[in-house]
Amino acid sequence: MQNTSPVLTCLLLCGALAVSSQTHAASTSLVVCSEASPEGFDIVQYTAATTADASAETLFERLVRFAPGSTELVPGLAERWEISADGLSYTFHLRQGVQFHRTDWFTPSRAFNADDVLWSFQRQLDPAHPWHALSVRGFPYAEAMAMADLIERIDRLGDYRVRFVLKHPEAPFLADLAMGFASIYSAEYAERLLARGQPEQLNRLPIGTGPFVFERYAKDAQVRFHGNPAYWDGAPAIDKLILAITPEPNVRQQKLKAGDCQIALHPRPVDIPALKADPELQVLELDSLLTAYIGINTRHPPLDDVRVRQALNLAFDKAAYIRAQYGEGNASPALAPYPATLWGHDPRLHGWPHDPARARQLLRDAGHGEGFTLSIWTRPGGGPTNPNPGIGAQMLQADLAAIGIQAEIRVFEWGELIKRAKNGEHDLVFMGWAGDNGDPDNFLSPNLSCAAAESGENQAGWCDPDFDALIGQARREQGQGQRAALYRQALAIFHEQAPWIPLAHPRQFGALRKGVQGFVLSPMGSNNFAKVRLQ
Repeated sequence: MQNTSPVLTCLLLCGALAVSSQTHAASTSLVVCSEASPEGFDIVQYTAATTADASAETLFERLVRFAPGSTELVPGLAERWEISADGLSYTFHLRQGVQFHRTDWFTPSRAFNADDVLWSFQRQLDPAHPWHALSVRGFPYAEAMAMADLIERIDRLGDYRVRFVLKHPEAPFLADLAMGFASIYSAEYAERLLARGQPEQLNRLPIGTGPFVFERYAKDAQVRFHGNPAYWDGAPAIDKLILAITPEPNVRQQKLKAGDCQIALHPRPVDIPALKADPELQVLELDSLLTAYIGINTRHPPLDDVRVRQALNLAFDKAAYIRAQYGEGNASPALAPYPATLWGHDPRLHGWPHDPARARQLLRDAGHGEGFTLSIWTRPGGGPTNPNPGIGAQMLQADLAAIGIQAEIRVFEWGELIKRAKNGEHDLVFMGWAGDNGDPDNFLSPNLSCAAAESGENQAGWCDPDFDALIGQARREQGQGQRAALYRQALAIFHEQAPWIPLAHPRQFGALRKGVQGFVLSPMGSNNFAKVRLQ
């Protein structure tokens, strides 16, 4: 049980925010210590996992979704679907009676239907759509995955039936529709906002069909929700959900032990033994689809020279980095963009060894024997792919100095880091990726394709025509064996061209108070609280 009542916890976290007499029972308030602020709430504009937790996993839903704790696809807003024999047509039968959120700023006049599906996708795909140009950040997933070049059209076959017609077969298409960018919005709400000249409220005051209803956001402090009593899959057992933004892992751990939050996301691996020893806590752990890497901006000379990029890989002592960041047995070395546990990995692939002498020779061969200067970008606090950003950046800085490269460390808040890296302002940037759908393509197309380089989501700015053709062909193949063979060829190009310094595939951890039930870790690194109960 908690050391302090959840209402008192809420008051402590919320500062001067008042609790009205209508507040639900204290025992149904859940406080989650999260590691970073959401970038916004219009999820189709963003890619950060913290943003997805505060929007896609709470407010919005997709036609299909993943079963808790797995990559198994199950019905969501669509009750069932059929796929044509040629793989070009996907027909979805929509769930009836699903209600959009009722709030102080919006009262829906109808239930969810096919119009909402069409609006949600056409907004991203059709440049002529009235909302297409209103996106401040673009549509990073849709653009990086070239969805406009894939989807021929979306047919409205009735109020509760839609059909996606593709230009060519796309093996991961159904799994792609379970990703956050495929969230379904209220077309009615969007029309009202546009008529009032307030389109920015779609990102500030979101409306969805999900298990929680948005209340308010205090920047860099907390996001508040309440349970959706009309949720089609059963009202949540918790009435109040508070995401308490706590970038420092040590502070998250302290708040958890004090009972100021009931769930602490992404504890540092080195802290796991102490957390397990606490009788008031429970620790969850899972082998996840996570990759930690350093993006090398190939648009900035001399990083456009493959020999320089290979030298950076040889210079960094990844084994020492993994020991310092994750401890023993909590992460495996990364050789490629996705873990070896995912199909399509090439067992013949070997990582770059730690070889400073060879790195210096490559720099001399490239005409940089005297070295050069560059910047290393990282974040404050820490998350699952980068538990201790400061230590990691300092280790890289020291290893680069050993081969004559002088590096300046620059620290940016998470949202600012992502935005500026998308603009290509960095030289080297510590980043991480959580797989969205369990398919190898999700690690490759959004991060390394030429379309992703154009949109800015590919932080390396790397566009290799041969690599791009291979992953494009792999998406069109239906057989897993054929796809795996193509991915192995693509991984060989990635390794030789070295647009990243692949770091590690960490295990995922979550720390909870003993009274928390029903929370499970997802291999995709997302966090959903719809089925959480407090004992």
